[in-house]
Amino acid sequence: MATLMRAARLHEAGKPMRIDQIEVPEPRPDDVLVRVEACGVIPNMNAIFSGALWNHLPPLPASVGLDASGVVVALGARARGAKVGDRVYVNPFLSCRTCHYCVAGKPMLCSEWALQGYFGYVPASQRLLADYPYGGFAEYITAAPERLVKLPDSVTHEQAARFGYLGTSFSGLRAGRVGVGSWVIINGITGTLGVGATLLALGMGATRIMGFGRNVDVLARLRALAPDRISTLVLGDADIPEWVRARTEGVGADMLLDCSGRAASAEHTLAAIDGLKHGGVAVNIGALTEKLQLSPFQFMNRCTEFRGSNWFTTQEGQIMAEMAGAGIIDLGAWETRAFPLDQVQQALDLVKTRPGGFTNIVVRPQL
Repeated sequence: MATLMRAARLHEAGKPMRIDQIEVPEPRPDDVLVRVEACGVIPNMNAIFSGALWNHLPPLPASVGLDASGVVVALGARARGAKVGDRVYVNPFLSCRTCHYCVAGKPMLCSEWALQGYFGYVPASQRLLADYPYGGFAEYITAAPERLVKLPDSVTHEQAARFGYLGTSFSGLRAGRVGVGSWVIINGITGTLGVGATLLALGMGATRIMGFGRNVDVLARLRALAPDRISTLVLGDADIPEWVRARTEGVGADMLLDCSGRAASAEHTLAAIDGLKHGGVAVNIGALTEKLQLSPFQFMNRCTEFRGSNWFTTQEGQIMAEMAGAGIIDLGAWETRAFPLDQVQQALDLVKTRPGGFTNIVVRPQL
């Protein structure tokens, strides 16, 4: 194996990355080394790498890249649960293992969580990022075996590089108790989170999926996936609660998955909440920043819930992989746009245009 590798590194927040030659990492005793075959490029990446948000970037220059998929090529001396040749997605979620939440067996609530190759939640997250300083825009990264999702042969590396957003939608749907016969609202259905949520909700047995967004072409493609189960609405064309109730026998939906982006209007989220049936659940997985004017009386009177869901567990990632391998969810609906590592900036520029949730933009470091 070569001793040097190429990696796209962020040297200054808000500036283009550079392709550097750095040493191939040695896995720590309990870790593995993964040859990266694909890494996802997501809409929020440009905002994160701008350094203008609350997120804490890794120390610069930083090897970055969030959703890596590849092949295990080396094991640390004490690494267990993986073997050379395994095809894997690397869940980038890092937890400290020692805070109140981690000790209580709730690592997804970790007070110092970080995402490998991306950012940390608080300044103390830097120690987690220092343990795993390589992102997916590199030829090789290290990872702990417990963060590896093993991929069926039918799942491509490009498809697995979308698992970050897909898993976020999956965990949110599970938090909303979606199952066979569920009636589901998806706000922001045309985006990366929304399209993935639609594919998953179909596979999880939802019988009525009602989504709204602005991209007319993507809305039409979504309806075509299952015309008897999916209804779509162009925002502004109808009153949202009335439109939902007209499709749910007048009572409303079981759950709302809110995929609203940072600049979205809270008005549509509030209207979607009003389309829930009594006892319904609203789950937020998006980046909506506008404050919601919620009515406690409405939630009390209807026994409804509002909660957030952030990222997903490796176990949930493995369930998704098994669903895809069994044909329960169809990842072939995505259209992949692959870029070599030296064109990572072009990939980031393309995702700025928000081409819609059916477009799967990835970087292929081995090209």
